[in-house]
Amino acid sequence: MDIGLILTAGNARANVDLAVRAEAAGFSSVLSIEFFNQHAFAVLGAIAQATDRIRIGTGIANAFTRSPLVHANAAMDLDDLSGGRMILGLGSGTRKMNTDWWGMPFARPASRMREQVRLIREVFAAGNGFGFRFEGEFWNLNIPAFTRPGARPDLPIWVAAVNDPMMRAAGAVADGLVGHPIATRRWHRERTLPTVRAAEEKAGRAAGACALVPYVLTSLHEDRQRAVDNAKKQIGFYYTSKLYHSILEPHGMLDVGERCRAALRTFDINAMAAAVPDELVDEIGIACTPDEARDRLSQWDGLCDEVLLYAPTVGVGRADIEANHAAMLAVFGRGRGVGGEGRG
Repeated sequence: MDIGLILTAGNARANVDLAVRAEAAGFSSVLSIEFFNQHAFAVLGAIAQATDRIRIGTGIANAFTRSPLVHANAAMDLDDLSGGRMILGLGSGTRKMNTDWWGMPFARPASRMREQVRLIREVFAAGNGFGFRFEGEFWNLNIPAFTRPGARPDLPIWVAAVNDPMMRAAGAVADGLVGHPIATRRWHRERTLPTVRAAEEKAGRAAGACALVPYVLTSLHEDRQRAVDNAKKQIGFYYTSKLYHSILEPHGMLDVGERCRAALRTFDINAMAAAVPDELVDEIGIACTPDEARDRLSQWDGLCDEVLLYAPTVGVGRADIEANHAAMLAVFGRGRGVGGEGRG
């Protein structure tokens, strides 16, 4: 199983350092995230120059705050800088994120995502020719002089998805579906994979054309209860959004989501964590001592060929975050050491 790492070191410089260490440890990929205080693309330019082998990517960039052409050009620039190691990961975000954080309209996200991915693919394919034109429902572009020598037409595009409409969009057009950090293994077995496979077939694609690439929330500490408690804080925070409560339904745990939402009124992180039962943590991620971690990861065998390890940060102290990163590199690295010296 390939093991990637989501970069959650806290700032751009720290994330570059973490990426260098992940490459030295033998991880397969490092991916940046986008939030109200983080840009998904900028840090990857520095990482591309500071590393040699590891794949880099956005895991994820917000799809609808940029023109598709801007996404495509950023991805091609980073692919050039990294020598062909770039993955473009896109996600719609929630309605509130788009309207309240970025001031962007939010309508028909799954349909827009399908068209955006097709458009970006056509930009990649057109790069080595001359001229570009696209006519769609949401975007109409006409660039008679467009050219991009050296563009990689098969640069991978991943789409983040939780619920059925976006899962179907990913299955129809994407190379990978990025699973949400609080999606359970049962959810992926019973909902994600069947929905994606049906969408692939309907679109005339081969089974497995869209790989499942799940986030796996990973919290390691010598004090097992502390590892579990740190994971619960992140899980509880995510479940304050009703959009994700569909994941709880097959487990008969909708009440968990409601208790997390109630705690949001006073932003009581501890109350959010207290609402999350241990069995849900075990279904979602890896929260244990370092010695137990590899056995926990083996529970994902058969579901996917690559996982993206994701350290909890909500309500977690900086010392615990850094210790968790170090433990993740040591436990899941592939024997090349975790110190590492970059080229930058």
